[in-house]
Amino acid sequence: MVDVESEPEAAAQVFGERIGLARQFTAALAQHGEERGLIGPLEPPRLWSRHVLNSAIIAPLFPAGRVGDVGSGAGLPGIVLAIARPDVHWTLIEPMERRVAWLNEQVDELGLDNVDVLRARAEEWKAGPVLDAVTARAVSALRTLIPLTAPLVRDGGELILLKGASAANEIDAAEKQLRKYRVTQARVEVVGEGVLDEPSRVIRATVR
Repeated sequence: MVDVESEPEAAAQVFGERIGLARQFTAALAQHGEERGLIGPLEPPRLWSRHVLNSAIIAPLFPAGRVGDVGSGAGLPGIVLAIARPDVHWTLIEPMERRVAWLNEQVDELGLDNVDVLRARAEEWKAGPVLDAVTARAVSALRTLIPLTAPLVRDGGELILLKGASAANEIDAAEKQLRKYRVTQARVEVVGEGVLDEPSRVIRATVR
């Protein structure tokens, strides 16, 4: 029996009328995530707070349009954001076949008509700079992420990247890449204070 975290009170506030889909996805991830190599064995007891709500709380930051999630993995944040923001079209970019299979299953089971899944690495993206924003979570340091994400974003679009406590240091370390890829106004924003026990941190920046 997997010891899964009870749903925090904040979940219904964050997801609103979409809370049922969030519960369905979280339950599926708790049941199958470890056996399918999507999450580690220590994650079910903190699945809601550490992963699902950490992803969902940033949903209001995104523009209504087309957004990419680079390295979508288990669907954190892409599937969670697609549940929270049905008005946004999400493209989940993931190279690993078993993760792509999981993402497609969840899109079908949850009835998410605002999602497409692309099996590819970000550097294999062929469509050019067409996305209104790109997100990523737990993929790599900012200096490595910028060359993968900025070329996908249209002029004036945004990078909205989930990060940890060292986010400000990552910005400093990525100064050269920020300049090279014309990424401006990079800053750290804390989201969810007063709502979540552990607020989320994002690095936000504009691509020019």
